[in-house]
Amino acid sequence: MSLPRLLRTPCARSLTKTTFRQEHVRLLPSYRPFSTSWRRREELTIDDDLHSKLPGIDPSRLEVTETITPKTLVPNQELIFGRTFTDHMLSIEWTASQGWLAPRITPYQNLSLDPATCVFHYAFECFEGMKAYKSVKDGSLRLFRPDKNMARMNKSAARIALPTFKGEELVELIGKLCKMDERFISSEKGYSLYIRPTLIGTQRTLGVGPPGSALLYVIASPVGPYYPTGFKAISLEATDYAVRAWPGGVGDKKLGANYAPCIVPQLKAAKRGHHQNLWLFGEEEKITEVGTMNLFVCIKNEETGQKELLTAPLDGTILEGVTRDSVLSLARERLEPEGWKVTERYVRMQELADAEADGRLLEVFGAGTAAIVAPVRTIAWKDRSLNCGLEPNVEAGEIALKMKNWIEGIQYGDEDHPWSVKIS
Repeated sequence: MSLPRLLRTPCARSLTKTTFRQEHVRLLPSYRPFSTSWRRREELTIDDDLHSKLPGIDPSRLEVTETITPKTLVPNQELIFGRTFTDHMLSIEWTASQGWLAPRITPYQNLSLDPATCVFHYAFECFEGMKAYKSVKDGSLRLFRPDKNMARMNKSAARIALPTFKGEELVELIGKLCKMDERFISSEKGYSLYIRPTLIGTQRTLGVGPPGSALLYVIASPVGPYYPTGFKAISLEATDYAVRAWPGGVGDKKLGANYAPCIVPQLKAAKRGHHQNLWLFGEEEKITEVGTMNLFVCIKNEETGQKELLTAPLDGTILEGVTRDSVLSLARERLEPEGWKVTERYVRMQELADAEADGRLLEVFGAGTAAIVAPVRTIAWKDRSLNCGLEPNVEAGEIALKMKNWIEGIQYGDEDHPWSVKIS
């Protein structure tokens, strides 16, 4: 019996939503003769249909409990990324039978989870990284492109059978959390509030299947400039003995399971004197990402001499970075009129080495939420050290500096732009 036919049987229609979620996963292995793409479409359609019939997140039901022991503010110059946290946190529980329950803002506190909770055993976890800024110009609080973060988080959640939500509803609640903890957001340029929405499966079970319960929570951390003393170009080691992501995998999703396996190659690169590793893929040694950031390459075209800004395409292995998209959009708007060509395609290490040897390699930089851009000075590859276009006393190239200034101008409200969303 085909899966669609199975769903029309009286037995299937009589199942509760919770039972059905468990039952259809148990039955799926018997449909292996069908193509992977067919089965994936059926699974996602079923789950989306079930979730759509459950209550969404309702900001009007927000329950607030303010802390009675406010934390002492850490001086700006003493902030370490991700080590200091605000007074409060946002949490929203979800169950397969009731949907999203009432959201709560409470004092920052530990979670209490059973040792059999599925997040510990099967990595039912995804997260986002975004920031809130205080405008130097008018003191308003702003989020930078939160809709992009919400869309990516929903894609990540759907991929690992966790519940999805309406992004605008969570953004509204995140705004309320930011307002409550506004005193942690400095108006000094370069400082912001790093926001970490996290979604975990909380069902207590050792069985493998879609979780019947989940927890979405948001914590926030005041942070300073990624480079407190100014831009510092980094050195990379090309990694060809391990891969970060692969076709058909989940490299384009922001899952916690994607990050822990990357630490050892980074440590190995550090032991050899490099700041970070550069991920290569396949026999052609395609350049994918740098550490946990997207990578951009500026070269002169070998045939035409035209300046090109290149980055790997979104083919399912590359993370859909919000900063990546911002760099591409700004480049197409502001660099292409100056004669640049902006292209999403893979660059091979040999191609990069040839450009360096010919003097056509202009600059290389990473792009991500924490640093905006991270200029690269050298790349160690095999028995070579490639110079990425920076003079000895220069820490960042022309394009990296432009992108940093353009994006920061939007984030802090210096430039009126739809990407900068005011928190009301």
